[in-house]
Amino acid sequence: MFLTSLLIAAGLLVAETPDTLQAVTIVADKGVVVSRTDTLVLRTGGTAAETLLRIPGLGLSDYGGLAGLKGVSLRGLGTAGTDIYLDGVRVSNFQSGQNDLGMLPVETLGSAVVDYAQNSVSFRTARPTFGRSPFAGQLGLQAGSFGTWMPSARFDVKVSDRVALSAHGAGVITKGDFPYGDAGDRRTGNDLKQIRAGLDGFGTMEGGEWHVKTYYNASDRGTPGSLSWPSADRQQDKNFLVQGSLRKAFSDLYTLNLSAKGAWDKIFYQSTWGDSNYDFSDFQLNSSHTFRLTDWWGVSLAADLERGTLKATDYEAARTAAIAALATAIRLERFQADLALEYRGTFDKGQPALNSFSPSLDLRYTLFEGFDLVAFGRRAFRAPTFNELYYPGYGNPGLKPEDAWLADLGFDWHKALSDSWSLGIKADAFYNDLKDKIISAPSEADPWVWLPYNIGRVQAKGADASLTARCDDGLWRGGISARYAFQSALDKTPDSATFDQQVPYVAKHTVVLAGDVSRAGWRLDALWNCRSGRFDATGELPAWNTLDLSLSKTLDLGNAGSLTFNVTGRNLLDCRYEMVRDYPMPGRSVLGGFTFKF
Repeated sequence: MFLTSLLIAAGLLVAETPDTLQAVTIVADKGVVVSRTDTLVLRTGGTAAETLLRIPGLGLSDYGGLAGLKGVSLRGLGTAGTDIYLDGVRVSNFQSGQNDLGMLPVETLGSAVVDYAQNSVSFRTARPTFGRSPFAGQLGLQAGSFGTWMPSARFDVKVSDRVALSAHGAGVITKGDFPYGDAGDRRTGNDLKQIRAGLDGFGTMEGGEWHVKTYYNASDRGTPGSLSWPSADRQQDKNFLVQGSLRKAFSDLYTLNLSAKGAWDKIFYQSTWGDSNYDFSDFQLNSSHTFRLTDWWGVSLAADLERGTLKATDYEAARTAAIAALATAIRLERFQADLALEYRGTFDKGQPALNSFSPSLDLRYTLFEGFDLVAFGRRAFRAPTFNELYYPGYGNPGLKPEDAWLADLGFDWHKALSDSWSLGIKADAFYNDLKDKIISAPSEADPWVWLPYNIGRVQAKGADASLTARCDDGLWRGGISARYAFQSALDKTPDSATFDQQVPYVAKHTVVLAGDVSRAGWRLDALWNCRSGRFDATGELPAWNTLDLSLSKTLDLGNAGSLTFNVTGRNLLDCRYEMVRDYPMPGRSVLGGFTFKF
């Protein structure tokens, strides 16, 4: 099956569609400018998790089906060590440290930026666009395998030349009863009912812009447990947030960035072992101040304050986090440098304070036109989550924070071969040294009870490489991309039972091939994803690969708008695999529908 998948995928990649744009420079929330990023376009009908699988350096934890929890980790640092941002504001979760990607308003998102230097993934809402009418929007419906229905709607209003409003709503209904294994068994109890809705306000002003967002998510899902320990448990989630951001350049010298957020999350977990409630609230105030002192030199000051409180059935916790950073940026003709020093303080009620200072350095040098050498290094510090510290019967108040040093060296090369063709090559080598990594392992008193521990030291090193080619001759558009990542993330703790073994769920080898071709409103996308060399506490996990195809046709309806029909086949070769042991992923599935834009 492995070789067959490779041959089929290679044959389909006739005109690329990596969905990966040129690396862009973004401004992190701490005022630090970084340039080692990948930007992905999020397309209608897909999920955020499926889009991120195009990046080999990202690890995805998926417990199967649309109802399964989905988290992301970058270069072996874990889901709790990878920050998630929504429109520039952190999506925080002091409780578990895992931000479920399934709760994001994917139907409104336009792009995602993977930032290797800051170890984060940033999602951005697609801004409304208008033609002659001050009204725009779209209606859509996707439906398919496993009893899945996903309606969505978005309405945009141009209030004035400077102000626009956008309202959206979407739903997911799925039985989630997909087959798994080779014996014809079906995964039941994995159903999901979910609604998402929100309102965005966008505005511009002289020298700046603002964005206000409200968002509500509610779901009722089954949590069937692992194949070894099946359950009839259920979980209900409710999430609401209000956030806003402002960027204003008061002069050529000074620019202000402000953002604030209030979020409330409620989880009700129904179990045969007893029901549990979790009420989490999060409040943030973030600011950065940038001063352009000369044409080639600037400095910035940033300060963030965050307060999170958790009231659970069995325990309560509260945390205040403070971040301050001083950064400087140099921009010469061929050389760019960003240097920063960040302070992070974590203050839990009834616990000693955790304080850290983290330097970072980001360099870019243009050796010749189209060829850049890049490098960065920084310290990353993570405090344990509430569950890791305080959860009754599980938490370990003696946990140490994770402390890591990250380093990267690579190059970018891109060239226009003609008026129609362009080519890009990108390669990186990285090294991460992580101390006191937090994992869960069987306890000595009872091997059936897993408890969190620090395992001392993890060394992660590897390389990422990509090749992209695109063509646009006015009639045909498309291209191909090939990406490969090697990651060796080894436990280097002396006397450890897993010394020199791969850290759980980090793939040693990842290959991603993607392609697209479009003409006259038709578009064909192909994606082949392969991951191998993964381990967990019980041994090596089988390698897996999936092949996805998507075909769409867009009809121009003139002044009425456009109508797009699409059909997507996922895991077409029906590979039966698991991202997390004993949590099977769906086999072959088909999803189709339409999107009407007006």
